[in-house]
Amino acid sequence: MRAVLCEAWGGPDDLVVKTVPDLQPKPGEVVVKIRAAGVNFPDVLIIQKKYQVQPELPFSPGAEISGEVTAIGEGVTALRQGDRVAALCTTGGFAEEIALDANRCIKIPESLSFEVAAGFMLAYGTSWHAVRDRAALLPSETMLVLGAAGGVGLSAVEIGKAIGARVIAAASTDEKCAICREHGADETINYTTEDLREGIKRTCGKTGPDVIYDPVGGKFSEAAFRSIAWRGRHLVIGFANGEIPAIPLNLTLLKGASLVGVFWGSFTQREPQNHMKGISEMLGWMKEGKIKPRISKTYKLDEAPQALRDMADRKVTGKIVITP
Repeated sequence: MRAVLCEAWGGPDDLVVKTVPDLQPKPGEVVVKIRAAGVNFPDVLIIQKKYQVQPELPFSPGAEISGEVTAIGEGVTALRQGDRVAALCTTGGFAEEIALDANRCIKIPESLSFEVAAGFMLAYGTSWHAVRDRAALLPSETMLVLGAAGGVGLSAVEIGKAIGARVIAAASTDEKCAICREHGADETINYTTEDLREGIKRTCGKTGPDVIYDPVGGKFSEAAFRSIAWRGRHLVIGFANGEIPAIPLNLTLLKGASLVGVFWGSFTQREPQNHMKGISEMLGWMKEGKIKPRISKTYKLDEAPQALRDMADRKVTGKIVITP
């Protein structure tokens, strides 16, 4: 089989595509023929040795996949050859096949395309855990989403609207703001052309947002937190900006507000039942048309470096996937 390999720490251009031995399942594992693999910002970080997880070299990046089960390991009873599945894998997704623990796979319906399934679990799983679980967003509340046109940002917009809340989307261009409105945002802020705090005041009034969804970090975090509502919850998702902000803790006191950490990967391992509860609820929302994942572009396996460059350069709206 062919796989994208990180043989030395570096950027997307340092990746290589090579033929490697076909895989055989160990006890408790299945082999999945990969039909699509989601591309995420952590994939950009992990090949540079900048992510929380640092696998041994060489490895194939790619944290979420969808495809068909082609081989079953000893002791696996819940899956059969030919089953359509989606799975989280941390690494190994940018390849033609993957061997992984059968418990990490979930069956997907025929109505769900491989592309959508591959781009669904990490972004929407992160946002469900953040918005529904950690922030406990209510229909009567307002949520501000920073970096709202990206994969996790757009999923947060849709989940907020599925809950029934008012959602303000902040993004860096008018085109990205328009995409956010297409996915349900009630108001938008272009924080390249409008001061973020002024935009929050315009869209939220003096009260401010009850929940802030922040996958960006950098200078926008403190500006947003200074505008948060009383008893507000600021969700710390990640730092796509590349800068980890240092928010003065006296602001939490003045606003009676909370900084809430969101580590979805650890959540799936520590609370698998709650994780599956979220996946089930979102599949129901998808069936009802309340959430519609946006797959903006697909790439071939040999184009994986370009996909990661586009992700690093913030040229991506919604999700992009690699189709081996």
